[in-house]
Amino acid sequence: MPYICPLCAQPLSQIERTYKCKNRHSFDIAKEGYVNLLPVHKKSSIDPGDNKEMMRSRREFLDKGFYQYLSDRINQLILEFKLNVTNLLDIGCGEGYYTNRLVESLSSQSSTNAYGLDISKTAVKLAAKRYKDVNFCVASAFDTPFADNSFDGVLKVYAPSALTELKRIIKQDGYLITVSPGPEHHWFLKTVIYSEPKLNSNEDDLLEGFELVHSERLQSLMSLNEATDVTNFLSMTPYAWKLSEFQKSQLCANNLKCELDFKIQIHKRC
Repeated sequence: MPYICPLCAQPLSQIERTYKCKNRHSFDIAKEGYVNLLPVHKKSSIDPGDNKEMMRSRREFLDKGFYQYLSDRINQLILEFKLNVTNLLDIGCGEGYYTNRLVESLSSQSSTNAYGLDISKTAVKLAAKRYKDVNFCVASAFDTPFADNSFDGVLKVYAPSALTELKRIIKQDGYLITVSPGPEHHWFLKTVIYSEPKLNSNEDDLLEGFELVHSERLQSLMSLNEATDVTNFLSMTPYAWKLSEFQKSQLCANNLKCELDFKIQIHKRC
């Protein structure tokens, strides 16, 4: 187990349903199977991260396969580049959709020790309840509860994080796979919200301590024909807070066509 104590940074050992360090700090494993490694004094709010409504919407939306082609492409790239991801971490894993599909994709190649981290307790609870082959924890991506050089593969889909932490937990010659918004991502929604919408940057992310080995854009036009799908889509995006109730009702009343533009990059730890 690569877990370290979030209070004193000593290794954690599992004893029955509890993780303990030599300084007698202990963290119980929840009935769903995850462990909460986010101390109260490190929380920015009482219940940080995405709430129940956002997570419910995200799960229902992803379960219908609207973003499956993104997941498929991530998995395909890892196999194409023959990346060794025996020890895998998904930072900002949410309810575990991408994590689980990647683990399933790799299962025919080798055994993978997979971990998922999210600051949202609601998200991690949902993930752990459904996906039993992944170790999930509640924690901050800016102060991860993992030992140095723990992972040879880290996946990061949209999740904010600290470069210092990524450099610390990824092994030398390990890989960081990131997904971020491409220039035209959700362009239609932006035209509804903003009088002068702006394109996202198409510049490659050059990260200190990493070598960029691959970068691509994955684009498509998504069509949502049911009001529930539109509602779920809007609820899981940051634009939900910027749309009025009238705008939401108008979008739900019509078939919604929206651009998807994902920037996928693979970085190798130097």
